[in-house]
This record gives sequence, structure tokens and C-alpha cells, in this order.
Amino acid sequence: MDVMCEIRSVLPLIGEVLNQAVSFIVFCIFDLLDFILCFVYKVADFCIEAEWKTCSCSSANEAITGSGKILVSEQGESKIVRLTSSKLQLEDISDTLYSRPSLVTEFSKFAVNELKKLKLDGIIIQSCEKIKKGRVRSTLTVNSTIVEMLQGKMVGQHLQPVPRWSDCDCEFCNSWTSSGKDTLFVKAEGPKDKAREDVLFIHGFISSSAFWTETLFPNFSNTAKSTYRFLALDLLGFGRSPKPTDSLYTLREHVDMIEKSVLEAYKVKSFHIVAHSLGCILALAIAVKHPGSVKSLTLLAPPYYPVPKGESATQYAMRRVAPRRVWPMMAFCASVGCWYEHISRTISLVMSKNHRLWDFLTKLITRNRIRTFLLEGFFRHTHRAAWHTLHNIIFGTASKLDSYLDAVRDGLKCDVTIFHGKDDEVIPLECSYNVQRRIPRARVEVVENKDHITIVVGRQKAFARELEEIWKRSTSD
Repeated sequence: MDVMCEIRSVLPLIGEVLNQAVSFIVFCIFDLLDFILCFVYKVADFCIEAEWKTCSCSSANEAITGSGKILVSEQGESKIVRLTSSKLQLEDISDTLYSRPSLVTEFSKFAVNELKKLKLDGIIIQSCEKIKKGRVRSTLTVNSTIVEMLQGKMVGQHLQPVPRWSDCDCEFCNSWTSSGKDTLFVKAEGPKDKAREDVLFIHGFISSSAFWTETLFPNFSNTAKSTYRFLALDLLGFGRSPKPTDSLYTLREHVDMIEKSVLEAYKVKSFHIVAHSLGCILALAIAVKHPGSVKSLTLLAPPYYPVPKGESATQYAMRRVAPRRVWPMMAFCASVGCWYEHISRTISLVMSKNHRLWDFLTKLITRNRIRTFLLEGFFRHTHRAAWHTLHNIIFGTASKLDSYLDAVRDGLKCDVTIFHGKDDEVIPLECSYNVQRRIPRARVEVVENKDHITIVVGRQKAFARELEEIWKRSTSD
């Protein structure tokens, strides 16, 4: 019996060691593969588009200023200066776009630190330091205080309508180019003139407004449909919304487009917000910007990771979301999508550009027995939109979320409710409790046997009733 107990206690340790060993080998291979794909795509871009395109493997200065913007970097913080005919704007970008050390780099740093602890002689230390400083490093960082001015490109920002060769060119994905509108796609339902209040729905990463319109909208009660106007949008770069090839998809760009396309276009004054995953960050930014207008804030699986002192907020958040492990599977998928620009572009090329084929095969196999709206939201975006939104919103705002949550706690009186699936493997349950610790009045509702998607899909009727109760309670208050 004692032997069996000892074996059981050792098995998890053995499993973790194997996971780390296999992960190291697999992701070292991915480091090399992504390096090769960088050159492949540069040649392909030049041959097809007659222009050398920059990527995150380029220096940050080259990649950003090459798009007609100005980069300012100071004390580890990187910002973009936009010059338009009427105003100058300063926007944050995440350093994870340009600084993602390879496993070889991290191993060399670890080795150097261990040798320092052992106090080996200075020659060995000096040699190892050289390795650490770049001989086997595949990372590029933004580290100088500069202002890069492009020659004569102080012009207004325009949405570039021409899709890249590796992006889908179908009518659905590019409907915004033919309409001539530079606003987000918004699905509105409810009374136009007699609505008491509006409800803004913000979807999560690699999704679309259909996440709400195909699940919740049909299940709201007649009373709710006659009382509230429902406004579900496709975020910039996703679904039917514009997918500009020159955008960096920063927090400011996303928030400005939501304000322009929804709050201003629909003359929204008093509203509730319902947001999922990445959308929770945008919801918080909007709530802080419009504190007197938000009646309630409902967050589903908010990605909030408090940053320990001394840690780089962006890098810490990236490692929490994408730990570069082959197991569990969600961690593996997140790691590939977050760390490897060109591998993820290849996946996007296969899946997103050819989504019509996958739509057809899905409907053929299922014989139209299931709705495919989740697949549509997953496929219909561009790689640039996904890559930059992921880094600039989830990782780039890691240092801002504390102040956003404090502003909601101290400056807003609205109801704050958080829903989280207990089986969520994408965003851990602890994130919701972290939000509650920052906003003590927030209520956390843990839904048993539900994950990141089934927190809504599959329980839409129950969730619709729960939302109606939240809105009713907030209105009466």
C-alpha cells in the first residue's frame, strides 16, 4: 500500500518533467520553423504584392514606421504617435509584438543565472553573458528613446480596402469595401424610438456578433425586446467589419470605432454592456470613458492576471495565457497562436482564406443539422487583425487593467456581474475572482459543467433570463 502511494505521488512529477522536456523540443522546432517561414512569406509578399512587407521579426522601428506611423519608446513603454490633419494621438502597443524570446534564449539566461549562483570564474561568466546578449537570441526589443519621422507621411489615417494575398477576398469578408462605410458592422434589434435603454454586446477573440445574435437575441422575452435595443457588433478586423491592412488594432482604435459605430451612430445615451473574454477589456475601457452612461457591466470570463511586482506586465500576461506547453491542448494552441507570427499566419492562410471550403464541408458532413455561426466567427478575420488585437489588447493592456478596475470600483455605481464556466480551460476561473478582489461589489457566478464557449452556447435561454434580471435590477436602482 505504501509503495502504491509513493508511486501515485511521483507520477504527477514525472508527467510534469515529460511535459516540459517534450515542450522544449517541440517549441524549439517551432522557433526554427517560424524563422524559416519569415523568409518564405517575405519572398511571397514581394513576388505577389511587389513590396517587401515588414513583420514582427523586423525591428519595431522598421515595422511600425513602415506603416506610416511614428514610434516613441522610453523606459520600456512603447507608443505610436498618429498625426492627422486635425489632431495628434498617442497609442500604446505591446512589446510582445517584437520581443518574444526563443526557448534557446531563455535556456541560456537560466544557465547564466545558475552559473552566477555557483560563482564560477569571470571568464566563464563573461562567455555566458555573450550568449545571453544575443549570439543565440531570436528576439527583438524596443529599447531606445527615439522619434522616427517618415518623409512626408503626416497625413490622415485611411482604411486600406485592398486585402492581402493571404487574406480572404470573398464578398462577406470584404462587404465593407463595397459599402464605402468605415464603421463597424452592427446588428441592431428592438424598438428604435421607444427603447428605454440600450444593450451593447461585445464578442471575444476570433468571434463575431453572431455569438450573441444567434444565441441570445431569439431567446429574450417579449418584454425585454420591447424595452431594450440590442446592439451587437463585429470588432474591427473581424466578421463583416472593416479589416484595414495598415491598422495596428490598438486599444484606442477598437474603442474609437465602437464609439463611432455604435454610441454616436445610434445616439446611445444610457446603456448596459455584456462582454465576453477579450471583449471584457474593451468593455472596461468604454465604461471608464463613459462612467455616467453605463447602467450595468456583465463580464464573461474576463482575462485579468494581476502582475507581480518587478515583472514586465505584457510578458507576464503572455506567459500566463500561452505558457508554451504541449499539454493541456488549449495551452498548446494558445502558445502557437501567441508566440509564432508566421506559423499562425500559415494557419490563417489555410483556415480563414479558405473558409468557404470549410463551411461547405461542415454543412456537407453535418447535413445542415447544426448551425455553423461559431465557425463563421472563427474563420472570418485577417491574420493581421487577430495577431495585433491579441497582443495589443490582451497583453498590451495588462498594466492598465488595475487602474480600469479601480475606476469602475470608485467612479461607477453600476451593477457588476461576472459569469465564468467552471470547466473553462482558456481563461482560468481565478481571473474572475481576481476581478472581484479589485471590485468587491462584483458578483461572481460560477456555472458548473460549462467552459469558455458553453457559458453561453447551450444555455442561452437561461442566460437570457439572467441578463434580463440584471438589467431590471440595475434600472430599478
